Amino acid sequence: MVASNKRDILFGRLAIVAVHMVLITLAYFLAYLLRFDFSFLPDQWVRFLGTLPFLLLIRLTVFYRFHLYEEMWRYVSMQDILALLKAVTLSSLLFVALVLAVFGHSFPRSIFVLEWVLCLVLVGGARLTTRAFRESSWQDQRVDRKRSVVVGAGDAGEMLIREIERSLTLNCLVVGVLDDDPRKQGRRVHGIKVMGVVDQLPAVCKFLEVEEILIAIPSATQKQRLRVFRYCRESGIPFKSIPALNELLQGDANIGHLREVRTEDLLGREPVKLDFDSLRQGLQGKRILVTGAGGSIGSELCRQLAGFAPELLVLFDRSESSLFFIDVELKRHHPDLRVIPVIGDVLDSEKVEEVLELHAPHIVYHTAAYKHVPLMEEHPLEAIQNNVFGTEIVGLAARRRGVKKFIFISTDKAVKPVGIMGMTKRIAECLLLSLNTDPTKCLAVRFGNVLESDGSVLPLFRWQIANGGPVTVTDPDASRYFMLLSEASQLVIQAGEMGHGGEIFFLDMGEPVKILDLAHTLIKQSELETGKDVSIEIIGLRPGERLQEELVMEGERLLRSEHDKVFKVQTLHFDAKKFGEELDSLRDLVQARDRKGAIACLQKMTAQY
Repeated sequence: MVASNKRDILFGRLAIVAVHMVLITLAYFLAYLLRFDFSFLPDQWVRFLGTLPFLLLIRLTVFYRFHLYEEMWRYVSMQDILALLKAVTLSSLLFVALVLAVFGHSFPRSIFVLEWVLCLVLVGGARLTTRAFRESSWQDQRVDRKRSVVVGAGDAGEMLIREIERSLTLNCLVVGVLDDDPRKQGRRVHGIKVMGVVDQLPAVCKFLEVEEILIAIPSATQKQRLRVFRYCRESGIPFKSIPALNELLQGDANIGHLREVRTEDLLGREPVKLDFDSLRQGLQGKRILVTGAGGSIGSELCRQLAGFAPELLVLFDRSESSLFFIDVELKRHHPDLRVIPVIGDVLDSEKVEEVLELHAPHIVYHTAAYKHVPLMEEHPLEAIQNNVFGTEIVGLAARRRGVKKFIFISTDKAVKPVGIMGMTKRIAECLLLSLNTDPTKCLAVRFGNVLESDGSVLPLFRWQIANGGPVTVTDPDASRYFMLLSEASQLVIQAGEMGHGGEIFFLDMGEPVKILDLAHTLIKQSELETGKDVSIEIIGLRPGERLQEELVMEGERLLRSEHDKVFKVQTLHFDAKKFGEELDSLRDLVQARDRKGAIACLQKMTAQY
């Protein structure tokens, strides 16, 4: 098999050499014909035949040095044409020098120029013709191509159109291009006219009967992407995008890897930039414990922490299935990392003390909590017990065992809370402020909804769509702040490293997103039509919910920190002694199973702090 392949390669290259010999000879012959008005005299034949072998020898040798026999003509590119130009020009100069040295100035110099031009035309033309024939045959094979419009007439748009024309897998027919640059209006990209600006996308799609929109703006800013997505949604046509600029530059994807615009793309989030050096310095070699490690936020936090090479990562959770899977994943991807899964409940004080004593962690990330807002309205005592007093149990145990830093995961619903879940998180924040004494530095990190987390609206919407609907939206004007799971986890680590104790950090969550827009987008991504295939039902706000989330409460203000995506929440007043007394009252009410009294106490406390 190997010998057969080598023989095929040899024959292929000999065939290319033979074709070059024929084309070089033909170019030289035509140069003579043109120079002497198509009349060959005997002495001209002698000169032609006498110099032809030298021309062939020089050209073929130079072509070999420029690797022109290794090219695949059907894939010829501009780089190949430039290599050919250099090879033809260099070999022509060598031939001119040889001929003038032998024949002197009596040799017609115009033949040199004519032969150079004709050689480029014939040899280059053979390559381009081969590629054109191949691409033409491709076009004939592709049927039922989707009429598509490309958004972006820059380098990425040009590359995408070229890739579509040469690829069998991209079954698209580009019928128009849109770009906001006024200098490009009316111009053409590979024969495709720039039809207008992005604002005209819905009208252009209707006029051209477009079936698909291809977005080719990998370097667009957050606002530019959101603007394009908005017009795509208005057009009512499926849309795809080329990969992001960082994926292209890192080689993780190429321009032809069109993908559906994911829900997280609609957030328009810029990539998070972390101070990896300081984070590695603060986390490398440390023993770390994560409560709620099997949950969506806890497990992603563990994935991110594992990359900083801690000495030990303890996974604490009461859900055995989720704990099992994150344990297997971490051990597979980080075989050198000590990972210890622990089944346990944050309400089990003896178990918590036992784990902290056994593993002596330097850092504790406390993510374990009840998070579902409507469910917590129905079970307020359980929410208070788990979110408030579970945090107290872990926090006090951490302080007794000399943990250096305790990082509590809070929520934007703790700001001016209206529901039980938000109230419990706010009281837990205050609890952490009261526990912030040596040797443990306690701090909290607030952020909004996390896409794809267990408590996110997205899994619910996808389940509803898969079951034929309806998709339930509380209010047409309801909006929420959303973050990517990896982004939230990375910024939690960053904030935890910056904290000195007693702080509440607030993560930059960008612009709020309307829940109704998310519902429409998910239905469209499922290749369904709103109202026809899946309906959207407005059900009204549920207990504990509000239209929009708040960023700060009265008595607080956001201050910038060392990281542009992390803010410090400045609390202007907090009476730790009074808070402790009221917390004891809340504890008594919960233990007495006094639902009404516990809710009233909780509301009173959150109104004060």
